[in-house]
Amino acid sequence: MDDPIKVNEKELMEYYGLEGSFGNLKMKMKFLKSWIFHTIAYSSPHSGFTAKVQRSRGVSIGKNCHFSPYVLLDLVYPQLVKIEDNVTFGSNVMVYAHNNPAANLFLKNGEFPRKVAEVNIKSGAVLFPGAIVTAGVTIGENSIISVGSVVTQDVPDYCVVVGNPGRVIKKINH
Repeated sequence: MDDPIKVNEKELMEYYGLEGSFGNLKMKMKFLKSWIFHTIAYSSPHSGFTAKVQRSRGVSIGKNCHFSPYVLLDLVYPQLVKIEDNVTFGSNVMVYAHNNPAANLFLKNGEFPRKVAEVNIKSGAVLFPGAIVTAGVTIGENSIISVGSVVTQDVPDYCVVVGNPGRVIKKINH
């Protein structure tokens, strides 16, 4: 199979267990619903409403979390995003539970296959505007991710992360 679109659809259908003649339609309806809910939550100025709508997409969100407008939580695998209590998201934060060189089968079938992995953001973490968190990462308890940082590795508890790629620059006394 050398059609990237068909390869991606097949991977998604297998992941979600959508087999049979209506599997493709069920998958498209599932993603349409998720996209509509995400779109509603994305620009909402009301943090509690945003959390409620994101939960309806399958995102696990604890108590007392704050969402600024324009937070993007994975559109394809929202159920793999786990957010504990008292987490703060600045505007334009992006959290991805997957990466995929979707249109490049050479890379996809070689050293860079689709990666699908849970993202965990522990209690009290703060992600400042423009932070990006990639698949398989855990952000530690009471850690701070600075503006525009790209987090590709786990962050320990009580740490400050800056940069691209994100690196720990400070431990927070506690």
